[in-house]
Amino acid sequence: MSNNSLINVGELSKPATVLIEKISDAVGGIFQPYQIIRIAKAEAEANKISAESQIQITDLHRRAMHRFLDEEAKKQSNIEGITRQALPLLEDKSRPENVDDDWITNFFDKCRITSDDDMQRLWSSILAGEANAPGTFSRKTVNLMADLDKSDAELFRQLCGFCWMIGSVTPLIFDSQDEIYNSNGINFGSLSHLESLGLIQFNQIAGFKRLRLPKIFNVFYYGKPVELILPKDDNNELEVGLVLLTKAGQELAPVCGSTPIDVFFQFICEKWASQSLVSENAIERNDEPEQVSELLDNELMQE
Repeated sequence: MSNNSLINVGELSKPATVLIEKISDAVGGIFQPYQIIRIAKAEAEANKISAESQIQITDLHRRAMHRFLDEEAKKQSNIEGITRQALPLLEDKSRPENVDDDWITNFFDKCRITSDDDMQRLWSSILAGEANAPGTFSRKTVNLMADLDKSDAELFRQLCGFCWMIGSVTPLIFDSQDEIYNSNGINFGSLSHLESLGLIQFNQIAGFKRLRLPKIFNVFYYGKPVELILPKDDNNELEVGLVLLTKAGQELAPVCGSTPIDVFFQFICEKWASQSLVSENAIERNDEPEQVSELLDNELMQE
């Protein structure tokens, strides 16, 4: 086996053991001695060709067999690397036994060609997230993820640095030409590209609003709260800028590895203060922001 062999199953937690067994059942015993199985299958196929066609295996056949083994070994290494990195992310309450077999099969079919370390970490976060809460990541999101280049994932990570929790994860992009966005890689071109990938909706003209909001409610920036006070007793509207995350974007945002943008908390608070939506003392908060994965742990705003 490659030097990416997984650690002894007996040393793992119960959720990790169950996940490994689940994966093995779904994708064909990926933790059995890899090269022995693959070589045996290749040799059996070669013998079958010889017996049926009564031809001698040529150098071309041998080169094809070795190429096949090399390619499959790389895919196997990727599968094991992604699985290994997912195991420490499993929670005690994880229920990998409830993950759909077809989901696992599709997941590894899409991620097995990924060898980049950063992209593997993202794939492993998706695998662990699905095991922790089956149904978190749709098959469509997994398929979309397979089409992302590393630069695409990095661009989405940069965008998520501007996300607030306003009932759901919401990027507050009010002017695609503003320096605070452009200096962090977000502009008209990058937003149009993310929209073409299916990660966001981008409306440069009218923008988007949250509707039917109460008079007073909390919003969060990486766990950092701000109390908004809207004009009416109920049924208020709040402009949230030019961008909304799609369903796939919502699913990927918590695992993309984004971090807070320097001064963006103050930037948004000042904007809201100019509209008399937030008190001045909100701008003076200096609490340390939490990581993006903590965003979804906050109590969601009631619409």
